[in-house]
Amino acid sequence: MVSKKQNCWEYMKCGREPGGNKVAELGLCRAATDTSFNGIYSGINGGRICWAVAGTFGGGSAQGRFAKTLGSCLKCEFYRLL
Repeated sequence: MVSKKQNCWEYMKCGREPGGNKVAELGLCRAATDTSFNGIYSGINGGRICWAVAGTFGGGSAQGRFAKTLGSCLKCEFYRLL
């Protein structure tokens, strides 16, 4: 049986996707809303390539450009699954 590939917000249960339970507190995640990444690695928007989307949360705080955030991404459980 092949399981559906999860997007980062589904796996991490961060609640920052559209309609998520943490949107009012933390805002929408750019990985969940950036349509320029839609379909990459079979994800919705940036959901399977969140490590390359500027402005996503890593380690509990907003991250900047990919080059500056790769270190925290390498420690991320979701990133290591890919």
